[in-house]
Amino acid sequence: MTLAETNAARPVLPNLEGKVVLVTGAGSGIGRAGAVAMARQGARVIVTDIDASSAAHVVDDLRSEGVVAISAGLDVTDDGAVCAQIDKIIATHGRIDVLHSHAGFQVEGNLEQVPIEAMDRSWQLNVRSHFIAARATVGHMRNQGGGSIIITSSNSGVQFDREMIAYATTKHAVVAMTRQMAADYAKHNIRFNALCPGFIDTPFNAGFEAQMGGRKHLESYVKKAIPMGRWGTTEEVANSILFLASDMSSFMTGHALVIDGGECI
Repeated sequence: MTLAETNAARPVLPNLEGKVVLVTGAGSGIGRAGAVAMARQGARVIVTDIDASSAAHVVDDLRSEGVVAISAGLDVTDDGAVCAQIDKIIATHGRIDVLHSHAGFQVEGNLEQVPIEAMDRSWQLNVRSHFIAARATVGHMRNQGGGSIIITSSNSGVQFDREMIAYATTKHAVVAMTRQMAADYAKHNIRFNALCPGFIDTPFNAGFEAQMGGRKHLESYVKKAIPMGRWGTTEEVANSILFLASDMSSFMTGHALVIDGGECI
């Protein structure tokens, strides 16, 4: 085997050594998997969740592997708390290299079924909270010469789901917002990309499960409607998070990265 063939056969791993990373909604599911993956690749990760104990469990699991991370409770609908958390990161570490704004909300129903307060809650968590987190971060990234901001949308942000008006509307909105921010801040070497997972088997699918009439019907949908015929895993999405967080995606901004087994085709 030639040297070129040997190098080509080696997996290319993202290098996040020394990068300072904040992840919201990281106590479980995709947020947890991404935080764990980035910490394992050398990042100094601040794991946050509205449930402080869940965030602490993630850090405990990492420490059992010899990986250092920090946890904190964080309600992303509290503007002051979000800004204070980011200010604390800057005061402690001097920089923030990656923000993965992940926390979100899902409610099922069509126009007449979704309570107005649930629509407001969807907007607050799925759009506004990302705006606030990005707004509090972007100035620091500009001052340090760049960074990567990953905002979780969904493949519901690039297609339409029957009787999921609040979710699909807000997930489309966050893709548009991410692209707008990418256009505005590319000149500062700050990259904005939207993460768009499809059906990943986590408790977050409760809204879709209810909308489809139970777990059995959701399982049937996954097998029939997804070309790959299966759920995705949190680890598969975490690989995409590593890509967006690292210099492996250094020429990518304003992109909606869909990981859905082909469902939106």
